[in-house]
Amino acid sequence: MVDMHLYAAFLVAAFALCVTPGPDMMFIVAVGGRGGPAAGVMAAFGVACAMLVHAVAAALGLSALFEALPTLYHVLRWAGAAYLLYLAVKAFRDRSVPGEEDSGSGAGPGLRRAFWQGAITNLLNPKVILFNVAFLPQFVDPELGHVPGQFMVLGVTIVVMGFLVDGVIGLLSGKLSALLRRSRRVARGLNVFSGTVFVGLALKVSTDG
Repeated sequence: MVDMHLYAAFLVAAFALCVTPGPDMMFIVAVGGRGGPAAGVMAAFGVACAMLVHAVAAALGLSALFEALPTLYHVLRWAGAAYLLYLAVKAFRDRSVPGEEDSGSGAGPGLRRAFWQGAITNLLNPKVILFNVAFLPQFVDPELGHVPGQFMVLGVTIVVMGFLVDGVIGLLSGKLSALLRRSRRVARGLNVFSGTVFVGLALKVSTDG
């Protein structure tokens, strides 16, 4: 279904993109720092699920709507910035110890929240959509046919690769916070750090493009 030479080049390019620090990775570090290792991994899983949605949209040609409707791009961009600012306010106001609300609860409300925060933040980033429009077609060979299928193979590949990298990042950042969470002063510092990251990401989203 795919050209193996193109696919090999795609794997190299995708890996380079996945290990390069970016907004998603910084978001996952911030969530892991506040909520612990499980929350970091769940945030990475949420981002991965959102990336899969973007891949499906690219395969169906829906992502091209943003090139035809620039207003839609800006609406989504500002919605994403507003959501990040909302998360920043919550982090600044939070006085709890990271991971406290999830102790012994397994997939408790905090973990579900981490998942949805990761998913929504990624879904509301129009640059991810435009990235799929610009990046994936370079590794699709129309002569082989099954173009939507080729898009899906590439999309699933980068989703899995991204989750493996981001999941490790979320786990490590969460473990580091777990070592420090006994101190409420440090816990407060982690919340301030997370809020600052969210504000920075909101400014980036709102000013880019």
